[in-house]
Amino acid sequence: MSAPRSETLRVGVVCFSTFGGSGVVAAEIATSLAGRGHAVHVFSDDVPGRLDPTRPNLTFHPVVPRAYPPLTHTLYPLALTSKIVEVSRRQPLDLIHAHYALPHATSAYLARALLATETPGALPKLVTTLHGTDITLVGSDPSFLPLTRFSILASDAVTTPSAWLAAATHEKLDVPPDFAIDVVPNFVDTVRFSPDPPQTTPTATSTPTSTLVHVSNFRPLKRVDDVVRIFARVRAAGPARLRLIGDGPERPRIEAQIAALGLTSEVEFLGERIDLPAVLRDGALFLLPSETESFGLAALEAMACGLPVVASAVGGLPEVVVDGETGYLRPVGDVEAMAVCARRLLDDQPLRRRMGAAARGRAQTQFRVEPAVERYVEIYRRVLG
Repeated sequence: MSAPRSETLRVGVVCFSTFGGSGVVAAEIATSLAGRGHAVHVFSDDVPGRLDPTRPNLTFHPVVPRAYPPLTHTLYPLALTSKIVEVSRRQPLDLIHAHYALPHATSAYLARALLATETPGALPKLVTTLHGTDITLVGSDPSFLPLTRFSILASDAVTTPSAWLAAATHEKLDVPPDFAIDVVPNFVDTVRFSPDPPQTTPTATSTPTSTLVHVSNFRPLKRVDDVVRIFARVRAAGPARLRLIGDGPERPRIEAQIAALGLTSEVEFLGERIDLPAVLRDGALFLLPSETESFGLAALEAMACGLPVVASAVGGLPEVVVDGETGYLRPVGDVEAMAVCARRLLDDQPLRRRMGAAARGRAQTQFRVEPAVERYVEIYRRVLG
């Protein structure tokens, strides 16, 4: 029998603290669960950017691996296992929601195995959410594939944010076709991410803007160099500016590329710790020419702020962006086609407003917070039933 809907759940959320979709989604789920009265414990190396550790019903547990000379590689997965065990001994968890298979689901599995030697029959269930590169990049690497596959199959439930990623998991990791994967799309707070600042009245005549916006972790898969190439073509055809949000290993190379193109004065690097909704609502359109995207949370947040999106027709992005309605989807690497789409949006204000309104409407109707979190709670209760 399933647990009563009114019963308070004790949920451990394991996630990365980095500036990326998985950490954002995990923090938002944890916050929403705590707001519903559930007891939530968050495990990470640092406080995720979207998480307020002072909220009622929410406890943050920092995972701090100790330096030990003979072990020259990272000890984070082992420290995480020990931290889950430590917390579970004091405050038994009903389930652990691991975001990313490796190392989080693996560490959670090890923690359960250790706890089984102490309290058999009272083990937390394991729900694993796959976010993309844990399948398409890390998970499918021969060095990690067996462990990733094992961690997925050992989970009591597995979710993905898109149907595309669910299919890729079956295909790339040889997960049996009868192994169920729940598709729970990512979501956006459409009150915080909106075309108008909080406590203001929407206006029909905002100041025209020619700013292109891109948000990412500056890794090769995001193809930030394509963002710059697109902008260079757009700028050559008329006034425009570019705002780059985030940080990562590709940033020095991108800065050099911008300087070589003579665009330094027209490109802003805003970093990670900013008021993201304010930056998005000041933009004209959003660029996301990624090599692959399991969902495209950055695109969804831009859509919620009323920005049309120009992106790659790849992965889960077609499940978020409707080509010709809420933006444009073009083949990966087709810089010229994306630049033409971006310039069209800048030059045709009625088209841009129409697509921006459609993007906002799609975010509001298809990707709201509460239905998504309710799906997760239903999955929690299913595995606990």
